[in-house]
Amino acid sequence: MAKNTRSAAFRKIDVDEFNEDNYKDEEPAELQSPISGPDEKEVIQLINQGKAIEALKNCLTNAPLGSKSQQVKDSATSVTLRVLMSIKSSQIEEAVQSLDSDQADVLMKYIYRGFEAPTEGSSAHLLSWHEKTFAVGGVGSIVRVLTDKKRV
Repeated sequence: MAKNTRSAAFRKIDVDEFNEDNYKDEEPAELQSPISGPDEKEVIQLINQGKAIEALKNCLTNAPLGSKSQQVKDSATSVTLRVLMSIKSSQIEEAVQSLDSDQADVLMKYIYRGFEAPTEGSSAHLLSWHEKTFAVGGVGSIVRVLTDKKRV
């Protein structure tokens, strides 16, 4: 009836392998490549030509979501916020309606990033952007932005 308790043969799992301190979250290969963000000169040229909505789409599609460099993210944020501030309040709804759901989520990320470091007069304009983006994306957009690990 007694079992051999000195035998370690029943231990087949290395529990140290699952220690949280040793755990590394694997990133997809596409996120490991360096991402430079939107081209500032191209975006400024589009704004000067009166194509601010195209400039916004450019910023959102080239967002450095997987970049580890804070400098790249800060540069992309400043360019995108410049685009957001250049679009008039009457054109915001048209701009947001032209975006797909992924671009709307990235836009919401930039809006929240703009709230982190407001400049003179930017908060009211960003609140307008938030209102129109929320109308398109709903609560799901906010939840996706706040729970996503990929920051802008």
